[in-house]
Amino acid sequence: MTANGWDERYRGEEYVFGKEPNAFLKQEAHRFEPGGNVLAVADGEGRNGVFLASLGLAVHAIDASSVALEKSAKLARDSGVEIELELADLSDWSWPDAQYDYVVAIFIQFADPAGRARLFEGMQRAVKPGGLVLLHGYRPEQVDLGTGGPPQREHMYTRSLLLEAFSDFEIVSLKEYDAEIHEGQGHHGLSALIDLIARRPAGDP
Repeated sequence: MTANGWDERYRGEEYVFGKEPNAFLKQEAHRFEPGGNVLAVADGEGRNGVFLASLGLAVHAIDASSVALEKSAKLARDSGVEIELELADLSDWSWPDAQYDYVVAIFIQFADPAGRARLFEGMQRAVKPGGLVLLHGYRPEQVDLGTGGPPQREHMYTRSLLLEAFSDFEIVSLKEYDAEIHEGQGHHGLSALIDLIARRPAGDP
């Protein structure tokens, strides 16, 4: 979907994916040390970035939709937190080197396999040695369930795909499971999920 397409999807008062944080992210909140900094990739309307800021993190949230970022700014104000927002096209965004303690990517499955490879490479580059990448998304079975996400199986994640993509990182956790999720109108119902938490080696140059 183009940036204009996302703008149209996010337009209106309602938050497409709700205002509450993603269940996986909330469950893993204990992994975040207050005072650290985090990059929230394709953070949309801000539900996850605002939650991370509430944990005492310095949040840099990027997204391709200006409409989503406006709603994210409002949600942050209403929640009494501050987050840094940046309009960014991830297909050509300049990923920084070793800048963040954490990189968080929740349901970023708009990318085709080639785009996904670039995203994963950028995320790994952006996290500091010793830092964590937290990734949450759908498995291919999600297409049959039809309760959220794009209809393309090739956009989904498998265990082997993630193990290969993050082979240079320490795999802290990798889980496949089905669960009922209710995150606005965008993600609603039984879902085929997969989570990855991976640590960049502390000695990585």
